[in-house]
Amino acid sequence: MVKNKSNILLVEDEPNFGTVLMSYLKLAEYEVQWVKNGKEAYSIFMNNHFDLCILDVMMPEMDGFSLGKEIKKAKPELPFIYLTAKGMKEDVLKGFKLGAEDYLTKPFDSDILLEKIKVVLSRNQNKKPNKPINDIVEIGKYLFKPLQRKLFFGEEVKKLSPKESALLAELLEFKNSVMPRSHALDKIWEENNYFTTRSMDVYIAKLRKYLEKDQNIKIENIHGNGFQLNVEDQ
Repeated sequence: MVKNKSNILLVEDEPNFGTVLMSYLKLAEYEVQWVKNGKEAYSIFMNNHFDLCILDVMMPEMDGFSLGKEIKKAKPELPFIYLTAKGMKEDVLKGFKLGAEDYLTKPFDSDILLEKIKVVLSRNQNKKPNKPINDIVEIGKYLFKPLQRKLFFGEEVKKLSPKESALLAELLEFKNSVMPRSHALDKIWEENNYFTTRSMDVYIAKLRKYLEKDQNIKIENIHGNGFQLNVEDQ
């Protein structure tokens, strides 16, 4: 069996659970670095290379949500998964808003975690960049540069995350017509389930906020079908 060289940062403050999970991941032939608090984890994260982070939410010194936010800020393309006892809807949505790939509530099936890890790593390693629509795309009063993942409004510049940029590019492909929800989920998330659907809803909300300065631009939810980016002629 070929050794899996993917390096995982495991951040979990509960000693027994952390020991068992680290051993389980190592048996699956992942390289694992286990850290017991968020502050130390951030320092280690900034000074080492990781392919995936697995984060508990309730931790001393720096909680998992704060750590996830800092990870996304430093390395936007690095995926992370939340493992937590907090299963409330608000917490799940907060995790996805911070950019988490998935959110598992304890207790969970370890085999399911392994499969999710495989999917996330495969998606990240094999992802091909989306073909840009153009070097510069006009969206009403905005300018969008897909290659740079930048959205311009006058002198203001917004740096988009990889998923934000990919989703905006897909909406533009279907400009003034319906982009099927399944199309974006299959192409960008490569999975179509409850969690990826909720994740996409969060990203749609972000794009609406980024584009709100031009009242002639609207991203409408077409119930049961998908989303439609409408840009009125000015």
